[in-house]
Amino acid sequence: MQDGGQGAAVRHKPIFRWITAAGLLLVVLGFVVWETGPEHPELELVELTVLEEEPDGTCAVRWTDPYGGGQRTGPYRCDPDRDPLLKDATRFEWGSSGWDVGHVVAEGDLKGELYDPDVETAADRAVSVSDALTVPGVLVAFAGLVCGGVRTLLRLVRPTVWAPLTVRRAERLREAARGVVREHERAVRAVRDAWQPLHDARVREELAAVPVGMLRWSTTPLLPVAELRRHGFRTVRDVLDAGAWGLADTTGLGRRTAEKVWSAARRRAAEVGEDTWVRLDAGLTGPEADRLLTALRVLVQAGPEARRAVEEAGRLIPELDRHLVTARPAAELRLLLVTDREGRADARAAVRRLRELVAEAERSGRWLSFLQTSIDLLRGADADPLALSARVDLASRPDAYQEQLWHVVRARPVLTG
Repeated sequence: MQDGGQGAAVRHKPIFRWITAAGLLLVVLGFVVWETGPEHPELELVELTVLEEEPDGTCAVRWTDPYGGGQRTGPYRCDPDRDPLLKDATRFEWGSSGWDVGHVVAEGDLKGELYDPDVETAADRAVSVSDALTVPGVLVAFAGLVCGGVRTLLRLVRPTVWAPLTVRRAERLREAARGVVREHERAVRAVRDAWQPLHDARVREELAAVPVGMLRWSTTPLLPVAELRRHGFRTVRDVLDAGAWGLADTTGLGRRTAEKVWSAARRRAAEVGEDTWVRLDAGLTGPEADRLLTALRVLVQAGPEARRAVEEAGRLIPELDRHLVTARPAAELRLLLVTDREGRADARAAVRRLRELVAEAERSGRWLSFLQTSIDLLRGADADPLALSARVDLASRPDAYQEQLWHVVRARPVLTG
């Protein structure tokens, strides 16, 4: 589990956050360079007389300095694609000079000088550097935001792709485990229900042989057993059958004394019940005996494997219940979106544990054992309801019946939850 946690930590590093931050840093640096770099000078539009012009646009021009510098000449790059009427027309019959427009610097040491846009200045270099920083920065920041958003969405959605299947399989495993526990408890309850009347009858027989004098030493002060005998109470069973009110009414004992006598008889009956056993043998006859043998045959036919399957299911059900509750948000996108980060992490861990439990149940054959045991317990109850077959089976393997009866009567029932 530690490796899994470390792997999750590696996968969840904020890589795209750093990418976005780097892009934003480039944008900020570009803005700083643009703000702090030299600015383009103020310009003023002037008319240019083209004195000479090459086909590629290289010109010699003359212009009037608007700041009192008079007529000035200098090189310039004219627009080679301007209208032919505006070009140097010495070769043409309609004119001898060309015309164009340009800009002169309106401030600083170069005031009045012709501004050539093809000549790179410090301001142009600053703008180029700013663009070189800003444009990639915007792209990097955008890529970081998009990729980070996609990864966040995938992180939210990814558990909902396989988690529902895992949760459904875990629920089916839990239902199989609950089914085998439920069917086993039903079979055990049938044995107990059939055994109880036989046991009660044997206990009554034993209590009929216990003299009432045995109750004398049950409490202090000693109980008035002589008074009981004088009114016809000979055995502990007689006392139990009469009840506290019957004792008080028949013997004239006080109510509290009668209740003490009856309570002593009940304690004696409990002790006898603990020591009394219903032996399965040929002498056990009657409808109640037939019910007991038929109910026991279900468990005997299922074998010790059924008890082991029930024990495994009893251990597995609480863990499945716990992880299924925790994993629920991972299986439903609606719940996942409203669950905090810790809850999502717990849900993913629960899904991983459920996947392990399901895989282990399949690999070990435990799941199949649950299903087969449930079928055996159901089929045994319905396939042969006649006690004759159970008696024949009892004769062939009496120890198996005695062992099953002992486990059912003495062991605590497994609760299905």
